[in-house]
Amino acid sequence: MEKDIRISQWMDTHREELVEDLKTLCRIDSTSGPAEEGAPYGPGPKKALEAAMALCAGYGFDVTNRGDRVMTADMGPAEPLLDMLAHLDVVGPGDGWETEPFEPTVKADGRIYGRGVADDKGGAVAALYAMRCVRELGYPVNGRCRLILGTDEENGSSDVAWYYQQVQPAPMTFTPDSSFPVCNAEKGFYRLRFTKSWAAETALPRVTELHGGFRVNVVPGQASALVAGMAKADLLAAAAPLAAEVGASVQAEETDGGVKLTVIAKGCHAASPETGVNANTALIRVLCGLPLADCESTKSLRTLAALLPHGDYYGKALGIAQADEVTGALTCSFTMIEFSATGLSGLCDCRVPVCANEGNCKQVADEKLRSQGFETEGEMVPPHHTPAEGRFIQTLNRCYEAHTGRPGACYSMGGGTYVHDVPGGVAFGVVMPDTEVNMHGANESIPVEELVTAAKIFAQAVAELCG
Repeated sequence: MEKDIRISQWMDTHREELVEDLKTLCRIDSTSGPAEEGAPYGPGPKKALEAAMALCAGYGFDVTNRGDRVMTADMGPAEPLLDMLAHLDVVGPGDGWETEPFEPTVKADGRIYGRGVADDKGGAVAALYAMRCVRELGYPVNGRCRLILGTDEENGSSDVAWYYQQVQPAPMTFTPDSSFPVCNAEKGFYRLRFTKSWAAETALPRVTELHGGFRVNVVPGQASALVAGMAKADLLAAAAPLAAEVGASVQAEETDGGVKLTVIAKGCHAASPETGVNANTALIRVLCGLPLADCESTKSLRTLAALLPHGDYYGKALGIAQADEVTGALTCSFTMIEFSATGLSGLCDCRVPVCANEGNCKQVADEKLRSQGFETEGEMVPPHHTPAEGRFIQTLNRCYEAHTGRPGACYSMGGGTYVHDVPGGVAFGVVMPDTEVNMHGANESIPVEELVTAAKIFAQAVAELCG
């Protein structure tokens, strides 16, 4: 009890410092970019890495730059005991922000807004302050506690794959890249890519272009199409009520090639597509309700509307819907599409439960699309599951209970975290259950109070697991 109180008091005293350090990191646009010398993931992630190294070194930790991909900050003896694994890279800001995405702002509602405040720079700073708290309060550390900050989580985690080729994981690893209490099971991935082509067409009206999505793991909140052969007023009159039926809105703009029709919906993380309104599927549904010419491009749109219909979050139309008790239901998110005058390409981000395999998932989806003239490709990544028994998870839950008064537990998730390929790893924090942070969407935010509480929980965990 005394330890809980001292940690809580220390963190409350350093609340403003924590927020300011988070702002420092979140002012950096660390979206991945083209590789440069000394910056394998582009200048933004490299700048964030350098800023984080400066913070950690400034608080007296032993800091190492590992290949400009990952940085580590160590506390305690050399023998590895606990790793805390977070990431500094972010997805692009997208549209619809009420504040500047890279000028973090604390608003009257007690939240800090900005890209990366929750995913995952908030978690990184909370973990850093946990180490700082334990060190400054003088708690004994009998094994190495290491903060690992990477820069490629949003694009496949090649950074930590590289890191773990050089360094063995600690016996215990958690990532503050989700929500409390303990996520000990993560779905696998099936990234389904499909293409189709056709000869040049002249029939009108028809869709000549369509662009939707900017990242495989983000359900887009906006998508647009170029419609040739329809007047703007007629197009709006037909499209607006169709969009309203699915909870979206439309805008139209006259261009040289026709009318650009934009659907505005609600973006979200691909792991939980039911929390958003997919602009891709909404736009395709709207387009299929227009009086388009009966040509191959129109037929292809209608096929997509049938196999990947708006509101089908679970792959029912594709024939791959399934679920199990450990990881729940498969989810299917149509996240990216590019459509030209002579063809299209698309990508779905499917999160697959333990029961899914190539035979009941990949092969079924391939057959459905190929039977309609599409070409397909994609790979499946297996799920991750760490059994709930053992001192590590029990201690994490006890620390969570001590600083929140809520019962600890284990849960599964659809999003993959940094520990997906780390044996025995779990996700732990950084926000409370049911707190909406709009991860990967506009107006990403995190309650400051919850961020400080997370830092207290992490500090308690470091003190108990390493002491």
